[in-house]
Amino acid sequence: MSAGDDAQLLRVAEAFHGEGHVSDIRPLGSGNVNDTFLVQSAGGLSVLQRINTAVFERPELVMHNLQQLVSHLERKREHPALRHRRWEHPQLICTQGSDQTWHCCSSGGFWRSLSFIDRATTVDVIESEAQARELGSGLGLFHTLISDLPVETLADPLEGFHVTPLYLEAYRRALATAAAPGDDASRFCMAFIREREGLASLLEDAKQRGDLPLRPIHGDPKINNVMLDRSSGRAVALIDLDTVKPGLVHTDIGDCLRSCCNRLGEETTDLEAVRFDLTLAEAILEGYLAEAGPLLSAAELQLLPDAARLIAFELGLRFFTDHLNGNVYFKAQHPQHNLQRALVQFRLTASIEAQMGALRRLVQRLSGTSRVGGAPAGPWPS
Repeated sequence: MSAGDDAQLLRVAEAFHGEGHVSDIRPLGSGNVNDTFLVQSAGGLSVLQRINTAVFERPELVMHNLQQLVSHLERKREHPALRHRRWEHPQLICTQGSDQTWHCCSSGGFWRSLSFIDRATTVDVIESEAQARELGSGLGLFHTLISDLPVETLADPLEGFHVTPLYLEAYRRALATAAAPGDDASRFCMAFIREREGLASLLEDAKQRGDLPLRPIHGDPKINNVMLDRSSGRAVALIDLDTVKPGLVHTDIGDCLRSCCNRLGEETTDLEAVRFDLTLAEAILEGYLAEAGPLLSAAELQLLPDAARLIAFELGLRFFTDHLNGNVYFKAQHPQHNLQRALVQFRLTASIEAQMGALRRLVQRLSGTSRVGGAPAGPWPS
């Protein structure tokens, strides 16, 4: 950052903590959308975030949902599920001398400040089955605690998020306007998508039939959005709550599975080694269903394997579309970054498909339901 950027960042932090009370600001995390910083002030550590308004065009809706969520979770402190475990959620910090929870800087940035969850960490790649079980448990506990948060009190800050048919339409528009890809990797992605276009509407069709109800969801519970206690290893919080909204729990569970069960992580370049780890999937689902299983209907349980496949495919579709559009949504370190990310997700999709029968039997054993079906895996580029 330049000296001017540093000075503006200090002024923003001081809007929340007071002039002269901020001693240190440093980058935090590896998010693909927002800019996040760790702030040391007279009051201790806090998190400062600039919400990406190119993604969240109405950031006030993000803040509305966060306020609804925080108020709801405050009322859940005596919930039976919390009697014997640590569980926290970020607290909103108001600007100095006001009850406003966000600040607009002179250059138009939309900022918020949140309490820092101490003695906790996140991981980008899963380390053990016990950790996988705890990640599933954390998501299940979160769903349990917000299950009675009325969906009508939540706005939709990112319309179309996790509506896969809309991503397919966006991909087609990008394909129609972009220069014809000449590389093998892009041609492979195009063929992979073409073979699986029928998958896109699976969850939306089930929702339209009434099989899947709208529920409050996190929206983005990937592996590094679940915080783990540094000492016990237990899940203590879900963070990055911008995408909390009415939705389908399948997008949350599917995202958790696809991000946790790839031991190499989203950024690997070793495509041949990418696979969906069924052992980790079992641990995640055990943890999740132990906390939230009673919330789900038989129809919802039956579609869990489909959700894992669909969300991996959806993210690959989004990465490839962004590559075609010139990397305007996801932060990219180089021009081919989102293409590489897309290939990882498509490889993961194919691995899920190859094990779909086993995954369905796993869900059947854990929940007493089953479903059959599958899709072609397709060849991989050399």
